[in-house]
Amino acid sequence: MTDSLLLCADPLRPARSDPHFAAQAAAAHEAGATVALLDHDALLAGRAEEAVRRVPRDIGPLWYRGWMIPATRYADLEAALAARGALLRTGAGHYRTAHELPGWYGTFAAVTPASTWLPCAPFRAPGPAALAEAAARLPQGPGIVKDFVKSRKHDWEEACHVPDLADTTALHAVVSRFVELQEDSLAGGVVLRAFEELRREEGEARVWWLDGRPLLTTAHPDTPGLTPEPGLDEVAPLVARLGCRFVTTDLARRADGAWRVIEAGDGQVGDLPAGTDPSALLGPLLNAG
Repeated sequence: MTDSLLLCADPLRPARSDPHFAAQAAAAHEAGATVALLDHDALLAGRAEEAVRRVPRDIGPLWYRGWMIPATRYADLEAALAARGALLRTGAGHYRTAHELPGWYGTFAAVTPASTWLPCAPFRAPGPAALAEAAARLPQGPGIVKDFVKSRKHDWEEACHVPDLADTTALHAVVSRFVELQEDSLAGGVVLRAFEELRREEGEARVWWLDGRPLLTTAHPDTPGLTPEPGLDEVAPLVARLGCRFVTTDLARRADGAWRVIEAGDGQVGDLPAGTDPSALLGPLLNAG
């Protein structure tokens, strides 16, 4: 039996899906699935029952495809849907595992840049001493600053890249600016990652995994014109070990030729790059059971 699909509603016309996901809505209908709509803004504002008011009662199992949701709000969504007889195929625990770096890092540690993290609240950057202690756990040299989910790579100099992690003054300045720019969207805390030189001219590949098997390999949404074909022999058993049903891994080749996991994520909130046929993803997903 085909599962249902939960998509974000258009904020201006809430009876239809957000235009960004219109092609996925059409693919789901073609696959014989029911498409339900989520008020993403209401969910983020803490009004989970209101957010799911358009979801038919007793709809049964469903997958979400839409904008990112903080892990705590995803747990609210799971509870609100359950009260209406709807079961998210990815539970809140598995969503957090795949969505936030502390959840997936231990599984992928051998194939991803060395990382450490410091939980903190929005607008409250860790102090210099705590940052120096964390940086000392990483290899010497440059590093990257991000939160548990995202970086600010488009603010590379001021809020992402640290030329030398041992330079506590510079590290604190970059982290403070990162936390400032993230505002209340800061996810979990601050992550410090060792910087690795990548073959950026080749781009990144996004691999979509379902039940431990590669379902689809696409370009990364940031570089839709570049489509590398990564080797998956090292990554596949790690994805299976992670234990989450629907995940993504973004892979790029390091300067020495090794394929590295740059990010992992929950597949429900991974963006499809322009030009990708959504039926290649949604057909198998909605019929996975």
